[in-house]
Amino acid sequence: MQSRVSSFEETKDLATKAQSRVFQLNLLKILILFLVLGLGFSVLSMYMMRFSGVQNVVSTTRSSFQPCFEEPTGLDHWIMPPRNLMHTMTDKELFWRATLVPRMRKYPFKRVPKIAFMFLTKGPLPLSPLWERFLKGHEGLFSIYIHSLPSYRANFTSTSVFYQRQIPSEVSEWGQMSMCDAERRLLANALLDISNEWFVLLSETCIPLFNFSIIYKYLTRSRHSFMGAFDDPGQYGRGRYNESMAPEVNISQWRKGSQWFAISRWPAVYIVEDTKFYPKFKEFCKPHCYVDEHYFPTMLTSVAPRLLANRTLTWVDWSRGGAHPATFGRADITEEFLNRIIEGRTCLYNNRSSSVCYLFARKFAPSTLEPLLQYAQQVLGYG
Repeated sequence: MQSRVSSFEETKDLATKAQSRVFQLNLLKILILFLVLGLGFSVLSMYMMRFSGVQNVVSTTRSSFQPCFEEPTGLDHWIMPPRNLMHTMTDKELFWRATLVPRMRKYPFKRVPKIAFMFLTKGPLPLSPLWERFLKGHEGLFSIYIHSLPSYRANFTSTSVFYQRQIPSEVSEWGQMSMCDAERRLLANALLDISNEWFVLLSETCIPLFNFSIIYKYLTRSRHSFMGAFDDPGQYGRGRYNESMAPEVNISQWRKGSQWFAISRWPAVYIVEDTKFYPKFKEFCKPHCYVDEHYFPTMLTSVAPRLLANRTLTWVDWSRGGAHPATFGRADITEEFLNRIIEGRTCLYNNRSSSVCYLFARKFAPSTLEPLLQYAQQVLGYG
């Protein structure tokens, strides 16, 4: 009996062990299956990620590819004026850049000629409200440039035509070459805008004598630039000539004229690119020579005499005597006074007689602003 029980227990143990082995084998198979599936998914995922990355790179490369011979910004890059006038170029760099001008007279785009009004001043522009009224409604036909003392910061509002129109400036002194440097600097900055066709030099005391439309047509239809240039045999003309300036500048070339000019694009380029006459004037036309009265008239008469009308468009009154023209105050501004400036003269315009001889006038003190605004519409034609 005991033998049977013992045999039964042994049989039971064997069965239990056999079931345990089967369970272990099944568990091992399941683990191996999961391991194989895990490796398979890993390999598949790596392949998909790699393929997707290559596709993205190819797609990105294709979308950003630019042919090496194409200019990304096109023609606009060359014809758009600078957005910010306060650049970091030196004068030498600026003058070089400004003389990179197209030689072809025909433009491959619609070009609307503009007038560059260039203000040479120490600081504020007290007559700016008058100029604002004069320019109102003519946006796109003019540009503004201001050369002031480097320390001066204008406070024009963002709606003003004078807002952020100051250029990088240096100190300029009356009768010194630094005055001509300032004028060349104004011209060079204005030449960076390819639409500027006429360049008018003004001071803070200047006013326009006609409305914008008349002045715009007068300038853009003129065949000549307006730079005073005459041969004065007296002590204030040839008497200021220095023989050391020869042979670049001979006494026969020596000219005198008003500082305030209105010139077209090519004379402006000639002034900025000049390296022949400039050194002689800088070295030998010292105080009591008054270089700003002689340098540009002499230089342009020598290189482009046929382009000049040999007269200025800016009226001044020398009748009161002295080294400077008369300055007018509030009491001077009457309808009769303004009409006297505008009327009663004849001059040549495009080789024909004209009664319009001056477009601008100076010198007007800040106190004249209010009466000038009163007469602007009635006498001057803008308001």
